[in-house]
Amino acid sequence: MSGNIDQIVGNENSLQVPQSDGEHNSQSSVASSNLPSLHTPLSRTTLMSDAEHTVINNQRLLKRDLQQPSAGEFNPGYSTWPTRQIGNSAAIGLACFALTAFIVGLYLAKAMGITIPNVVVAPAIFYGGIAQFLAGVCELIKGNTFAGTAFVSYGSFWLSFGAIYINNFGIAQAYESHPEQFNNAVGFFLLGWGIFTFMLLLVVLKSTWPFIGLFISLDFAFFMLAAGFMTDSFRVRRGGGILIVISAIFGWYSCFSGVSTVHNSYLVLPTGTVPRLHKSKKIPA
Repeated sequence: MSGNIDQIVGNENSLQVPQSDGEHNSQSSVASSNLPSLHTPLSRTTLMSDAEHTVINNQRLLKRDLQQPSAGEFNPGYSTWPTRQIGNSAAIGLACFALTAFIVGLYLAKAMGITIPNVVVAPAIFYGGIAQFLAGVCELIKGNTFAGTAFVSYGSFWLSFGAIYINNFGIAQAYESHPEQFNNAVGFFLLGWGIFTFMLLLVVLKSTWPFIGLFISLDFAFFMLAAGFMTDSFRVRRGGGILIVISAIFGWYSCFSGVSTVHNSYLVLPTGTVPRLHKSKKIPA
């Protein structure tokens, strides 16, 4: 009997008094008016992004629970943690890019009077090309679309850039009797990559200062090199080569910040997160 009494007491909130049909319908209409309609556009709901919260996939989340922007992870914004637990392939991609860009930049700047590009071909094909391409594939598997897009694209760039100077492809040899066309063709090639890099630059403006420095210097380098080849200006090409070297330094900085921790290094580089202007974000319909 006591068990039944406890059950009755525990469920007293669920007991309902029978109502007439008119009263029931009037209360149902009032309750339904307080509920959001299925046909109400979701864009009326406003979510706020502030110093402690951000909006991802129409959800307001605490920033401390998310993966923060990091050049070392090649992650330009706050994101959820990856579901696939693999190593930091972004550090490999950054290392590949930085070393290849450093060598190519010095060659384009004609450092130490070097004019023969053969030593550039090997790192452009194997390290900056194939290895960076595979790092981008790993980032896509992890769900990092930005890093995957960047590493696969720039890996393909180094592969195609190295192919220009490989005799078996016959690319440079095809322009032997028309060197001005070769310079203009390479200029168009670099101009396209400058436009692509500018698109990526717009994506990282809310991330970290090393991120921004890497893409700004690389973007200006592409445009300067394109102008240098089209105008056949040695000074402009040298300036573009110097900017590529600067971009490589930012790449090495980001790579080191991705592999160094307080547990394995006495030197841990700051991420340099860019402060954000907070504003409300509306859920799309």
